[in-house]
Amino acid sequence: MIRSRILTATAAIAATGLALAGCAAGEGGDDPIVVGSVNTISGAATFPEASEAAEAVFDAVNEAGGIDGRMVDYRALDDKGDPASATAAARELVGSDGAVAMVGSASLIECELNADYYAQEGILSVPGIGVDTGCFESENISPANVGPFNDMTLTLLYGSEVLGFDEICVLLEIAGSTRPTYQAAIDRWTEITGQEPAYIDDTVPYGASDFTPYIVKARDAGCEAVAVNPVEPDAIAQVKAANAQGWDDVTWLYLTSVYSENFADAVDDAGAGIYVPAEFYPFTEESDINADWHELMSENEIPLTAFSQGGYLAATYFVEVLEGIEGDITRDSVGEALRGMEPIENPMVGDPYVFGEVPTSGWPIVLESGTNTWERAADDWLRIPE
Repeated sequence: MIRSRILTATAAIAATGLALAGCAAGEGGDDPIVVGSVNTISGAATFPEASEAAEAVFDAVNEAGGIDGRMVDYRALDDKGDPASATAAARELVGSDGAVAMVGSASLIECELNADYYAQEGILSVPGIGVDTGCFESENISPANVGPFNDMTLTLLYGSEVLGFDEICVLLEIAGSTRPTYQAAIDRWTEITGQEPAYIDDTVPYGASDFTPYIVKARDAGCEAVAVNPVEPDAIAQVKAANAQGWDDVTWLYLTSVYSENFADAVDDAGAGIYVPAEFYPFTEESDINADWHELMSENEIPLTAFSQGGYLAATYFVEVLEGIEGDITRDSVGEALRGMEPIENPMVGDPYVFGEVPTSGWPIVLESGTNTWERAADDWLRIPE
């Protein structure tokens, strides 16, 4: 099991001491290995579970003796969804604290804001949850998750190729400069299937007080299914707006951002079904695949969500890379190890993790009306064709 492998391997390294890494202790001494992350922990849309999960992994490693006897000092800062705070947090962690890498971050904005700074400082980032375009376009950033853009292609593919819809409409909530990237995700679906959206509205605001006007336009356009990229509160409001309009035969094609037990509890009428391509193996399924993550999250009272899966995986990948470094663990040696790493396979994801490669698989799940329970909608991963 994943956590068992982390603890066993780390304990073995601690027991062998200097023998494994040669003169590493002489070069690095007993100084802790500083690892940072920038997260949206407070504000309108928050992702606290990712960094909490990463911290739990590092705490478990420290309890087992650390990395060749050195402890991991994990520092997670809150950007509050504010650009100034996001840039200040990165400079504190990278410049002042001397982090060797950024791991487990989950922020609405920080990748795009800090990508150039990370490149300038020669530091690499392994976000638990990549959200903005910078997370997927920078050579110094490589998230553990598929991301919202591939997620959009996946949910459209499921709607057209599996559910068989011809009239799929797209509602987009645009933050920052994400519009072209979402369009590229839609265009990729068109290239694969030959279909185009029956209707696109890219004016849907985040946190709207009333989504009724946008829902009415989609209904009047004859949409059989609607693909949307909202944060969870917006998705709940959108479904309720459709309920209020009596639009009970619409199928929703959402992204992983709505995949939570809170969302399922809040929705009584899911129309003709709400489908999501989960970026990680469905956490609502009882399975040995999620057992180690589930145990570690439960021990640390961290919510069981896709966000905590991402933070857990990012830290797990990073620990395995650290354990393979011969010599001192520095920003340069960590960067070299990440860029030259062998693929890491994990049954919680559909693609092996390799720094610099974006995963392209999701596991289809569905929320049916009146169930308040997510269920697997497929027996295997859905993949974007190459």
